[in-house]
Amino acid sequence: MTGRARTTGPADDRKREKADVNMTLAPSLSAADRCDRCGAQAYIRARLVNGGELLFCAHHGRQHLPQLQEKASEIHDESDRLVETDNTVN
Repeated sequence: MTGRARTTGPADDRKREKADVNMTLAPSLSAADRCDRCGAQAYIRARLVNGGELLFCAHHGRQHLPQLQEKASEIHDESDRLVETDNTVN
């Protein structure tokens, strides 16, 4: 090493931008994603401003929504998947 401070260039900036985009385009929630509060299947993902992530079931997501809206940079809600459908065959 030469003792010089490392400088960042355009290539480093592009890498950071690409990483930020990938975080935003995270896949949908799956059955393996569990609520951080109770362990049920998660339907809500909240990405916090500080970089953390919280997962909640629909119940706890609704319960904590006011606090999440203050502290989250993004809230991804898939609780509409819980709507009951009529699967009867006539």
